[in-house]
Amino acid sequence: MRRSTSLNAPRRAADLADLEARPDIDVLVIGGGVTGAGAALDAASRGLSTVLVEREDLAFGTSRWSSKLVHGGLRYLAKGRFGIAYESARERDVLMRVTAPHLIRALPMVVPVHRHTGLARALLARAGMGAGDLLRVLSGTPSSVLRGPRLLTARQTRRLLPTVDPDGLLGGILSFDGQLVDDARLVVAIARTAAGEGARVITRCSAESLTADGVVLRDGTDGRLVPVRPRAVVNATGVHADALDPAVRLSPSRGTHLVLDGAALGHPRVALTVPSPDGVARFVFALPQSDGRVLAGLTDAPLEGPAPRVPEVPEEDVDLLLDRFNTALATELTRADVLGSFAGVRPLLHGDGTSADLSREHTVSVGAHGAVTVVGGKLTTYRAMAEEAVDAAVAAHRLPAGPCRTRGLALVGAAGREELDALDAPRRLVERYGTEAPDVMAEAAGDPALLAPVVRGLTPAELRFAVRHEGALDVSDLLERRTRIAWVDDDRARAEDAAREALAAVGWPSA
Repeated sequence: MRRSTSLNAPRRAADLADLEARPDIDVLVIGGGVTGAGAALDAASRGLSTVLVEREDLAFGTSRWSSKLVHGGLRYLAKGRFGIAYESARERDVLMRVTAPHLIRALPMVVPVHRHTGLARALLARAGMGAGDLLRVLSGTPSSVLRGPRLLTARQTRRLLPTVDPDGLLGGILSFDGQLVDDARLVVAIARTAAGEGARVITRCSAESLTADGVVLRDGTDGRLVPVRPRAVVNATGVHADALDPAVRLSPSRGTHLVLDGAALGHPRVALTVPSPDGVARFVFALPQSDGRVLAGLTDAPLEGPAPRVPEVPEEDVDLLLDRFNTALATELTRADVLGSFAGVRPLLHGDGTSADLSREHTVSVGAHGAVTVVGGKLTTYRAMAEEAVDAAVAAHRLPAGPCRTRGLALVGAAGREELDALDAPRRLVERYGTEAPDVMAEAAGDPALLAPVVRGLTPAELRFAVRHEGALDVSDLLERRTRIAWVDDDRARAEDAAREALAAVGWPSA
């Protein structure tokens, strides 16, 4: 029987108590990012008793610091990596049409072509986008979901990108890709869907040791140790994977994004794509968000030393991004236009060359004590990575599992466009919650004030829904991951009281 998809403090406590009482399970997944959540969903949906543990919160690390793109692998084509390019296009199709159509929209992207761009680079970009469109066709994505690329006149380019430099502007190249409303919300949706399939999802819980006899977990709320005996372990800890499997060799890189007010770019209707001088297949992007902000990124710099849990944005990254965007703009961006910033760390596989040249492919290996480690890859291909990891665990430990079902398994809130358009709820809520938008509004039953925005459209009803159903246990969970209010310090400060009130109103103790 399908379980509730709601995650909250009481369910966490019950699941942990149940695990203490019955420590024998089929699969333990360590790591609550997109790949770990995907692996938990894959394993649980095959009928395996599954537990996911995460030291902090769902999407605490790399998975919430992406560009929010579900892309078709254009960059990989330019480097001749056709396998990963096709995999990206195929998984984008699955996300946009089956598993999470409510969280993803088609995003028009424009490369402005100036005389100084260079004919060779412009022709290469156009050819690459044509090849990317061929991948779209081969992966089965119809043009009604993602349209093909085309050339723009200079006038059309300026209409879509009001602040682009008109001097020497020849035109533009328009293409389409997928854009996530919110990457952290995708992770939460995957984890909740896994919970509905029977997985126990326990945040604030770390794996302290991994031996042939089992795994010792530590409850982060009270420090108690919980020994468990999984038949298989999946290590999905990303940039920290080598802590559990020393055989893993990574060369992490830092990717920085700036948060800009849309007014600084004339409230663009499309994403601005600017060629980067450090490679023919490298670009920086200014990506319009539904709240009027713009995400401008991203860098690709090697990270020295241990990967931090929360990366800082160095000043040189800010300057680098502003300089690169300003090569295509009539009105220069300055530090005064930067409202906030964030950086993520990519778990790239070790290799020779610069971090920008390292492979974005993933690897799945069986290491010490039979633990399966999955590392590398991209957010877009999380489902395929999870499937491969669970396949490896099933084979290595002879688990009684059914076939993978995740290619056709819709996530919580997912529905077709027609059904979503028919919902009696504000469009903003439908974009973020899909078919659960009316449930969010129901949190305000009897008190319409709970639907009044606190800041940037965020309502108290959404905060209460996150506490009751989405596993948010404290203010940071609410403002940094269930919503993205914390991108801008001033917005966070204005929303903190509402977050605390939501936690108190639901009446559950935080973990």
